[in-house]
Amino acid sequence: MKKLLLGAVIGALIAAIGLYVYQRVGGSAAPTGPVETAESSLTAASKGKIDAGASLRTVKMAGSILTVKDGESIQAAVSKAKPGDTIQVMPGLYKETVYIDKDNIAIVGVIDKGAWPVMDGERKLNDAILYSGSGIRIENMKIVHYKGNAIMGQAGNNFVIRYNWIVDTGVYGIFPQFGKNGLVEYNVISGIEDAAIYIGMCDNIQVSNNEVFASVAGIEIENTRHAIVENNLVYDNAGGILTFITPGLPIKTTFDVIIRDNFVVNNNHKNFGAPGSIVSGVPSGTGIIVMAADDVRIEDNIIRGNKNAGIIVADHKSFANITIDPEADPNPDRVSILRNFFANNGYEPIDDVKALMALNLTKQGPDALAIGGGTGSCISNHGSVKTLNMGSWADCGNATSRDVGSLLLPKPVPARVMGAMEQHELGPRLYSGICAGCHAYNARMIGPPTQIIQAMYADNPQGIADYIANPVKKRDDFPAMPSQGHLNEAQRLAVAKYMLEVKQ
Repeated sequence: MKKLLLGAVIGALIAAIGLYVYQRVGGSAAPTGPVETAESSLTAASKGKIDAGASLRTVKMAGSILTVKDGESIQAAVSKAKPGDTIQVMPGLYKETVYIDKDNIAIVGVIDKGAWPVMDGERKLNDAILYSGSGIRIENMKIVHYKGNAIMGQAGNNFVIRYNWIVDTGVYGIFPQFGKNGLVEYNVISGIEDAAIYIGMCDNIQVSNNEVFASVAGIEIENTRHAIVENNLVYDNAGGILTFITPGLPIKTTFDVIIRDNFVVNNNHKNFGAPGSIVSGVPSGTGIIVMAADDVRIEDNIIRGNKNAGIIVADHKSFANITIDPEADPNPDRVSILRNFFANNGYEPIDDVKALMALNLTKQGPDALAIGGGTGSCISNHGSVKTLNMGSWADCGNATSRDVGSLLLPKPVPARVMGAMEQHELGPRLYSGICAGCHAYNARMIGPPTQIIQAMYADNPQGIADYIANPVKKRDDFPAMPSQGHLNEAQRLAVAKYMLEVKQ
């Protein structure tokens, strides 16, 4: 009966979402130290006893309002702003890169009669907004035609990124890395050659009510812990929602991830990721992928029309373009697939899936497929779901994530203060918070692997430090690196030395 009811309301719900999207992009005003154990998230807030997200959603900047008008510079306003200030951006065209290296700054666009503040990179500029401060809020901005990222965070905690419209911004749309306690909601993002929303090496994250489409990956949760992905519309990507452990990064785990109440439909776009990158190995036509991540709950999603498979759960050895990290567990453990609605998945699977179908003597493409190792996983209503290689999976019974209201924290966490660290801590922390999101140790990401940088610079840390301050484009197959000139000379040299020393 539940399935019939869900099927009956699919059309109505999608129509409602379509109306919302039309209103959002068509002119109506929009509303104006990593944790290492899963047990640590089991707080009163995570069990739904309080609204942990309220500490981010309702925060009000206590400072002044600085208004930027068409023809003026957003960066100039940021340079003048003090912590607690709001930069109000009026409708107009802004061709610039904005860097925020202060805490508690808000950039809030004003949408007037359908006119947005538009940041346009003209396919010349690399990044639209980069931030390293904590307590950053970015709202109501239209960002188009950049080559690298629309919004990228570097070790900033307590961030809020919402109500933005992002189109064709290169590698990533929204990319916070090494941040704690962050909210990404009500954004519309398309045309991204890696992930529309990419959460990298973060803790305590909420990704909700976004629309992501026409990208290689819709939403990617990578080397991240304590995250909820819910109420998103994810369609026409090569892969819909990805939950990964990427080898070679400083954070070696992904766990305690809830993926629920999402529309994951028709993710059949051609994969146009950079050749050799991890995301280029995502098979087109896949709704949800769990790779090596633990304690992932996939619950009450509508997963429909994904031609390869609805859900794939895989280990590192089974995935394309993956190098093995001896410090990272390669297997997905304790994955729960709970009461999802599946329809018309697996109707045109890739050759590897066809081979598994032949081995299992079935002509039906899968709603859900497991490849490789992993233990302790379960699936609800096993007999009503088209599965492959899940014969050993247990029945989940009445398991649910509904007692978990939020994994955001009830109070803001302290900012990461780089300059206050001991010298031996400075290099590793800067590398984790700034460098590793683009440079994994031995895997291709947005930038070349750290191993290649080590070979290029050998015993020349000063060369890396100088390049960090004033980078120039060196390779056609990678976007230009954003300047890290906000780092002082000592910080640049510390991270350069560490980059040459790091192993895995």
